[in-house]
Amino acid sequence: MTRLNQEYHIVLTQDVIWGDMDAFQHVNNTVYLRYFETARIAWFEKIGANEHKAQTGIGPILASIQCNYRLPLEYPDRIQIACRGRILSPKKINTEYVVISEKHGAVAAEGEGLLVYYDYNNSRSCEIPQVIVTAIGPPLV
Repeated sequence: MTRLNQEYHIVLTQDVIWGDMDAFQHVNNTVYLRYFETARIAWFEKIGANEHKAQTGIGPILASIQCNYRLPLEYPDRIQIACRGRILSPKKINTEYVVISEKHGAVAAEGEGLLVYYDYNNSRSCEIPQVIVTAIGPPLV
């Protein structure tokens, strides 16, 4: 198991898509947020958040997100996108992301997000269900 797999709940690998580059011939800054989203949704699948929301109407909602760009990605390249989460309070989860370029062997971007658990049926925040707390488990290294 790689260090990245030990430190993050989800690690995905994908190719950089030529069409994601902008006029400056590097991946557009907005695409990194999609990378984060892809990893976040895979993590939701892993912890059962998507299924739980479908059954109960209670699930996470993204309250904020930020990204720090470390180096420009260009086509062709292959990247690893990693995500981990930790519970901050009864209603809030912090998510952390990293995007690593295989071509450069370095971090291309890092970011964080804040998720709030939300009762979609009643349009208000709520506590994270115990089944999700258990699935998330203790914080990783």
